[in-house]
Amino acid sequence: MKNQLIGSLLAFVLIACFPLISSAQRIYYSESERDDSRRTNFEIIGKVGNNILVFKNNRTDNAISVYDNEMKLVERVKLDYMDDRWINVDFVPFTDHLWMIYQFQRKGVVYCMGVKLNSQAKMLTDPVELDTTRIGWAASNKIYTTVFSDDKSKILVFKINSKNPNNFLFTTLLYNNELQLQQKHRMSLAMEERNDYFTDFLVDNDGDMVFGKYIRKSGSDFVSDVRLIRKKATEEQFVISDLKIGEKVLDEVKIKIDNTNRRYIFTALYYKQKRGNIEGLYTAVWDKSSDALLRESNLAFSEDLRRLAKGPDANLRLAFNDYFIKNMIVKRDGGFILIGESMYTTSRGGAFNRWDYYNWNSPWASPMYYNYYSPYYNSWGSPWNRWGNGSQNTRYHAENIMILSFDKDGNLEWNNVIPKSQFDDEGEGLVSHQIMNTGGELHFLFNLYERRTLLLNDQSIGPEGQITRRPTLKGLDRAIEFMPRYGKQISARSMIIPCQYRNYLTFAKVDF
Repeated sequence: MKNQLIGSLLAFVLIACFPLISSAQRIYYSESERDDSRRTNFEIIGKVGNNILVFKNNRTDNAISVYDNEMKLVERVKLDYMDDRWINVDFVPFTDHLWMIYQFQRKGVVYCMGVKLNSQAKMLTDPVELDTTRIGWAASNKIYTTVFSDDKSKILVFKINSKNPNNFLFTTLLYNNELQLQQKHRMSLAMEERNDYFTDFLVDNDGDMVFGKYIRKSGSDFVSDVRLIRKKATEEQFVISDLKIGEKVLDEVKIKIDNTNRRYIFTALYYKQKRGNIEGLYTAVWDKSSDALLRESNLAFSEDLRRLAKGPDANLRLAFNDYFIKNMIVKRDGGFILIGESMYTTSRGGAFNRWDYYNWNSPWASPMYYNYYSPYYNSWGSPWNRWGNGSQNTRYHAENIMILSFDKDGNLEWNNVIPKSQFDDEGEGLVSHQIMNTGGELHFLFNLYERRTLLLNDQSIGPEGQITRRPTLKGLDRAIEFMPRYGKQISARSMIIPCQYRNYLTFAKVDF
């Protein structure tokens, strides 16, 4: 496939407080590489220097493809120093270099290594051993999880020993942006067998680790007893605070760090009763400076919002039962925007509901079966795993997108819904959406069929909640199918989106 350049002119509307000028929109495609198929594992690393880097794995073959600004392949760099028995890899990209943190197993030992790469994906340092773990034959070998702060000044690598289901042992290694070890700590955390679950694990700009722990009664029915757990960068202990949700019946709990205002934001959809219908949104805000709960609130979804979210002919009581929290964008003033999406599957055996998703896809299901395991999971509300559930009789649905905007005091400023209807029988790669944040607008990119052709659409929402439907993004070659769900924003106005071209994996750079 030849490299194609598509230029189309989009007229941007004037947005209150965010005046924008007209801008040309361009799409650049990479050429398909012989080794890259639909089965290729990949991670979009981002823009480093003047190049765009993408990691690719095909069985035991690991490489980083280096593209220029127009997605022409500069070089495919083989990562020969990564052991054939590699397990996982994480990347921390900077302006002119990146850190690659990877794991591999040799005999009964899992090694965690770090190496610094330049913008050509060549080594600037020799690989450095960060930590090792000896495991048993029945243990999961994905041991280490890497997270980094928003400003990338702190890199946290940690592991959890769950051999004792009643007492998990954490080992945390905190590094600076030069991957120099700042602190190494070991702590224990009491657990309730089978019922305790965690939110995502995060690290703030101070190097403090933060996550939530909650209980699912009867395995996976509902959430109760939500706790905020923090570990300060310099302290070898967990500080646990009860959010005191009382008798509230919550759905899956999400957490977001507001580094500017030094706050932790918890959100969850809630019910009035066990296995009831979703009634609204629960929010709790923890203030780091005062080390206290700043506020909590329940937003009951109105009939107007329910009608908007599911359509005028839907059963309004059930309107949000298929919705999952997908993302949360923090504003500088302490407010935030929450995005949810209707997502579900159907099959010959019937439709999966949200409780089925928790049984199949929770990264914390049955932890006692592993001596060690990595708790980190590709978060923010997907009821599916990356490659589906393996059933050929499953149809993946992704429908309307809900956007809620809150001010710094937690009051709802505005709400809106982007209507769409997507499904696919082969997997979930072509459905759902991705967000491009250009500062003045949020662009929602997703596929829709138009005249039997799957085309990438762009609808944006402005600071006051107004929705603008952009002209359809069209490639010169209709055989290209975008997978926006796995796209990644690499700059203020550019995003890399993986694509399917026949049976090959390619990538597109979209400039806004």
